Amino acid sequence: MILLTFNIVNFEAGTKNSSIVISDDERLKITEGNTKAILKILDLHDIKASFFVEISIAEKLQNLLKAISAQGHEIAFYNKDSSLEKIDQVKKSIEEFLEKQIKGIRQKDNQFSLEELKSIGFNYISNIDHADILFPFKRLKRTSEIIEDNGLSIVPESISPYSQLPYNDFVFQILPMQYYQNMVFETLKNDDFVLIYLESWQFTDINTYKFKVPFYRKFYLGKKMEDKLEALLSWVNEKELATSRMKDYIF
Repeated sequence: MILLTFNIVNFEAGTKNSSIVISDDERLKITEGNTKAILKILDLHDIKASFFVEISIAEKLQNLLKAISAQGHEIAFYNKDSSLEKIDQVKKSIEEFLEKQIKGIRQKDNQFSLEELKSIGFNYISNIDHADILFPFKRLKRTSEIIEDNGLSIVPESISPYSQLPYNDFVFQILPMQYYQNMVFETLKNDDFVLIYLESWQFTDINTYKFKVPFYRKFYLGKKMEDKLEALLSWVNEKELATSRMKDYIF
């Protein structure tokens, strides 16, 4: 099973020219445009995914969240640095607006305990690492099984037995598609699922907005990222590989 997920976050990079300031509202519009591009590609290939929306912008993207949900995708949360009280407040607000339960949350560095996240109504947690150029030197072994702990499902990141690389946003961006497809195929022979996650900011045309990004992050952004995603989904359908929203697979 392929679990395709997207972190919906504002692009926080600065600009090449310090005199050019991109406001929070402009960054939000960029995020919305990137997400709509993702939705078009998913719709073209009739594939459902899970969208982890960053807590601080969730209530500002209600119309977008409505569109995501209306197309049959899952809405979950992505926490960067919000308080537990803020997460609880936004969760209740979005659930009331969508008339659907938010079951999942994703976070880095285990900010909140399982007990705390369960207490505000989450059913599963998807912890991820920071993706950077040093990924080959990080831990190369991790469990590939979903763990149940006090009624909360803990979903691990996937790692390829074929290459020992994780399925994070950075790896998808830099690897040739043929190599990435081989990774996915080999992992599915070994594990029950492959969890893939991408970041909405990767679909930004950095040249248009003059964003300043590290050299190793400049390649295959914007339209090239759209093309890579489309190539992956075309291959998934061609090989008749099963896909699922995370909440459906877990429960």
